[in-house]
Amino acid sequence: MLARGLIFSLGFILISATTQAQSARWKITRTEWTEQDEQNFGQFITRLGESVEKRECTHVDKCLQSPANMYVGTDPANLRLFADCADLPYYLRGYFAWKNDLPFSFQNDVNPRQGGDNKDVRYTKFGNYVTGRYGLVPGRSGGFNAVEILNNSLVDSVWSASFRVLGVEEGAHFTDFYPVALSREAIRPGTVIYDPNGHVAIIYKVTDDGRIFYIDSHPDNTLTSGMYTPKFTRSFPYQGAGFKNFRPLRLENAARNSAGEFYGGRIVGVRNSQLRHFSLEQFYGNRPDPQGDWQKGQFFFRGVQFDYYEYLRLAVARGDLKIDPLNDMHQNVADICTSLKDRVVAVDVSIRAGIDRKAHPPRLPANIYGTDGEWEEYASPARDARLKVAFMDLLAQSRQLIKRQRAHDPGIIYNGGNLAADLLSVYENEARACQFAYRNSQGQSVPLNIETARTRLFDLSFDPYHCVELRWGASSAQELAACQGDENKMEWYRRERWLRYQWERRYDARMDFSLEELTGPKPGAGIAQPPDIDLIRYLNSEK
Repeated sequence: MLARGLIFSLGFILISATTQAQSARWKITRTEWTEQDEQNFGQFITRLGESVEKRECTHVDKCLQSPANMYVGTDPANLRLFADCADLPYYLRGYFAWKNDLPFSFQNDVNPRQGGDNKDVRYTKFGNYVTGRYGLVPGRSGGFNAVEILNNSLVDSVWSASFRVLGVEEGAHFTDFYPVALSREAIRPGTVIYDPNGHVAIIYKVTDDGRIFYIDSHPDNTLTSGMYTPKFTRSFPYQGAGFKNFRPLRLENAARNSAGEFYGGRIVGVRNSQLRHFSLEQFYGNRPDPQGDWQKGQFFFRGVQFDYYEYLRLAVARGDLKIDPLNDMHQNVADICTSLKDRVVAVDVSIRAGIDRKAHPPRLPANIYGTDGEWEEYASPARDARLKVAFMDLLAQSRQLIKRQRAHDPGIIYNGGNLAADLLSVYENEARACQFAYRNSQGQSVPLNIETARTRLFDLSFDPYHCVELRWGASSAQELAACQGDENKMEWYRRERWLRYQWERRYDARMDFSLEELTGPKPGAGIAQPPDIDLIRYLNSEK
């Protein structure tokens, strides 16, 4: 019995090992992506996004190991399931292609379009072009190792510079993405959003009232969700900012083996002329400037001109868009609440890594928004800048909606008697409801809410070498008592206020200042006073 049991156990181990080896095999049994594949990919992203939105999972690996993943339980144990913000769209696309026996390819090298452009190809002024491509073409025996591709080849080859392309190139080095029309059919789950300030997200939901929701990942493998707003900026078209879809792929001139698997041939991207949603509208407007100035392009909807963000919402909404200002306030504050709770996680990762206990470096990075090492992984200047823009936009939208309602704009739905007072009530209720907390340097919980965060917004330190109290903008002696920082770090905090006041992320400005040099705003680095974000004061003045 012992021998038979041992044989059975060894047999089970061998079968398990074989199953694992087979599950890592990536074969191609279908030579091209169809519209149905694109829809299925969108559904795959939607399920993951909704799980992140509900906070059922908060990390790439945990989400792909949860019921939110329609392929859960089919992965080999050595699949790492790790992706930062630039990797995430590629990783999910590759993962889906593997599970569906589809062809896959990705650009693995880019160069600046113009010589002498920024040394950092992630932030080139005139954008990039593709100079290399990795095509997964199986040999006669068929297939390749998906674990090797996803764990290493893919994540080692793609980065935010891969997205900094306009997307019109169609030759041998075609772009992985193409720019899409501003429409509900084109902007859908699976569409990628590129922020020219170096961030990437992927859409999982577009609501009937034109709201666009995305998920994004971070260097610590966390996943967060958010809503598209002006925190995603527009820029020079060749930087490729905005909405882009994966270019469908086709395996051409391949042979088929006895197992029905394709091998050989070459992978090509569908040409722009064959892409139903290819468009440069988001860059130049639907009434382009005759001289080609992208900043002068206009956006008209049914004969009325709107700014880009207003037009986008109208274009992707289902039917005639009617805006309920109170619901908009609720959604905008909820989005900010999510961002603040995500910041709690990000700061906590830095504190648990002990970065705040290290000595402060003698200089800041060459650019605080685009660097590497500990600063890239643990600092939060870009995240904090997006929060600033969100609060600024909340005030700007309130002003606009009140103006439109008073002008009896038929696009506004409101039946009350005092919109400013009702908006204030919604904001205050939502602010109280959005409770979160950080653990101070002594391990005690410090409760905060949205309004507390708003009043501290320009005091929140992005510097990972500061104590957690400064990371959350503490100013009272009582709250700061737990801070373990020394006087040198406190002086860094005081002098970095110019950089904290700035909401515009500048990647072309020198920022590697020493403490002695950081005496005030510098060209492109810091401003003298923070912008107005006092929503309560404004709404009270309009009641």
